[in-house]
Amino acid sequence: METVDDSDDPLRLLMGQEVSAVCFVRDYVELHFDGPVLRALSDPFGLYGCHGWRFPARGSLELMRCYIGKTVDDYELDPDRILAVDFGEHRFAIPLELASRVGPEAAHLIGVDGRGQTDARSMWIW
Repeated sequence: METVDDSDDPLRLLMGQEVSAVCFVRDYVELHFDGPVLRALSDPFGLYGCHGWRFPARGSLELMRCYIGKTVDDYELDPDRILAVDFGEHRFAIPLELASRVGPEAAHLIGVDGRGQTDARSMWIW
C-alpha cells in the first residue's frame, strides 16, 4: 500500500480565495480570506511584483496591504522551512525554521465551517 503525504492539504482551502484583509496584530500578521485566516507568527516576507519586503521593516506594511483583492493561485509548504501562498507574480511567505520563531509556533491556518464561517475547531498549526 502506498502512503500519500497529505500534510499540505489544509492550504488547498486557500486556493482560489481572495484576500479580504491584511491585519497587523501587535507582533504578528494575518491574511483574511472571507472565512479562512492565515496567521504569521514568525515575521513574514515576500515579493510584491519586483519589490521584496520583510516584516516589520520600513515599507513592508504598505506592500502587504497591496495583497488585498489578490487571489491565491498556488502554495508551497516545506514543514522545516517555509509556508507560502502565491498570487501570480506575488508571494507571501512565513518562515517555519526554528531560528525564525519567537515561540513554539510559526503559523496558524484557521478553517471554516459548513457555512463558510471562520471555525477555530478547524485549525492547523506549524
